Amino acid sequence: MKKNMGGADRTIRIILALGVGALYYFNVITGGLAYVLLALAAIFVLTSFIGFCPLYTLFGIKTCKVKN
Repeated sequence: MKKNMGGADRTIRIILALGVGALYYFNVITGGLAYVLLALAAIFVLTSFIGFCPLYTLFGIKTCKVKN
């Protein structure tokens, strides 16, 4: 797996995941919506640490800088 996510993209995903976690912690989101958003946040964190997003490969997107 080659990395296809840049630093800014990874940072944005982490911030969004932390925001969803905070919303859940303070009971702003509950029920089924909370679990769906928490699952999405977990995926965001995982892909941020790995630096690879499978959906980017499907759509041909690459936000990381190319090293020559």
